[in-house]
Amino acid sequence: MLRLSNISLTQFKNYSFSSFHFNERVIGICGLNGRGKTNLLDAIYYLCFTKSYFTKTDAMNAQFESDGFRLEALFNDQKVVLILRLASKKELLLNDMPYEKFSKHIGKFPAVMIAPDDIELITGGSEGRRRFLDTVISQIDEQYLQQLILYNKVLQQRNSLLKRFAEQGSANWPLLEVLDYQLITPGKYIYQTRADFMQLLMPLANDLYGTIAGQKESVALEYESQLHNKSFEELLLQNREKDLVLQRSNGGIHKDDILFLLNDQVFKNIASQGQRKSLLFALKLAEFQLLKSYKGFAPLLLLDDVFEKLDQDRMQQLLQWVCTDNDGQVFITDTHKERLEDALQKLGTGYQVIEV
Repeated sequence: MLRLSNISLTQFKNYSFSSFHFNERVIGICGLNGRGKTNLLDAIYYLCFTKSYFTKTDAMNAQFESDGFRLEALFNDQKVVLILRLASKKELLLNDMPYEKFSKHIGKFPAVMIAPDDIELITGGSEGRRRFLDTVISQIDEQYLQQLILYNKVLQQRNSLLKRFAEQGSANWPLLEVLDYQLITPGKYIYQTRADFMQLLMPLANDLYGTIAGQKESVALEYESQLHNKSFEELLLQNREKDLVLQRSNGGIHKDDILFLLNDQVFKNIASQGQRKSLLFALKLAEFQLLKSYKGFAPLLLLDDVFEKLDQDRMQQLLQWVCTDNDGQVFITDTHKERLEDALQKLGTGYQVIEV
């Protein structure tokens, strides 16, 4: 079982220094907006993934006018420390031993976050859905993460080269072919791994959607990729002239997407707010289930402000499922202490409520 027993935050967002001790499996975190409930969840996420769930730039998480931040936590008696000094590189240590590669840390302490803006996973662009796939798969397949890092590095080099061709007014095709060759191997691995993973995700998400929505609606997930119909080699060759004109790579797994269908129609075009929320939770809980299946233990589940997302009945069903039917540690934030305590009392399991 994965358990987080304590965490300390120094100069992290709105925390100058705070320490929290968790002595139950189900943890409620309450407080007014702006007091740091979400920031506490993000600190936990940071120590699992070496980055924020909400911001792309590490420096944005340091307290205003500070020179960095420090996070420390104890997971199953293993100490994880993350230090950011704005003037130097980020440091990550496990039991006082520094990591050479942060990617080696991913998957050691798996976690699933559900936050208010996650509805973009359903309604937003394809980047968020690729990130969803990458986040889950990277926690269970170390090779996938390494191939993804390599692919993104080569893709960046390829796009830079295409821009240089445009600036120079001429193209060095042999040089481009070297990068194409370097892109193909990781690209094929990522494509096949995503395709295999989607076969597991689709039926699970469909079943969970039915449970959460409480209706017999048919939801389908389809993995969309340019590699379904063409080899990566053909794709790169076919797009070469277009790449040159647009100065970016137009073919590859960085264009993949997940298509959601409701009764054979595009989901986001016809779904109600309730249906969108139900599908979001179905996807996230499918992620939770698959991580649990692969790891042999439940990941941490971080629920930020979910009471605003679901009606009372569905909320209680969700809490019953995640807090009672599973043995994983759950962190839940809410602005209303009474509502939170009432919901947790109904579960009939041990819980702890902390105020920030």
